[in-house]
Amino acid sequence: QVQLQESGPGLVQPSQTLSLTCTVSGASITTDSYAWSWIRQSPDKGLERMGFITYSGSSYYNPSLKSRTSISRDTSKNQFTLQLMSTTPEDTAVYYCARWHLILGGYDYWGQGTRVIVSS
Repeated sequence: QVQLQESGPGLVQPSQTLSLTCTVSGASITTDSYAWSWIRQSPDKGLERMGFITYSGSSYYNPSLKSRTSISRDTSKNQFTLQLMSTTPEDTAVYYCARWHLILGGYDYWGQGTRVIVSS
C-alpha cells in the first residue's frame, strides 16, 4: 500500500518561504514512470497543480508559480519537498502531495493534505 504524508508548519509569515515535505512509504520515488506532485486547494482558486518531480529527478512547475516554486527530493529518505517563496495570504490553502503516472496519466495516491495559513 502506497502512502504519502505531508509535514510542515501550519502557519507562515507573509513574504517568508513555505516549506513542506512529503514522506512516501510503500513505493520508491525513483520507480520508473511516476512523478511526485504538489497540488493545493483553496476556496478562491479551487484545485491548483503546483508542479512535480519525476522518478529521474527532473522538475516541472506550473508557469504561474514557477518563479516562486522549487521541488526537490531526498532519495535516501524517500521524501520530496516543496518550497514556495515570497508568500502572500493568497497562498493560504490545503496542500497535497500525490503520485502521478507519467504515461497513463492521473493521480493514484494522495496524502491527506495539510492546511497552511499565510498570515502575520
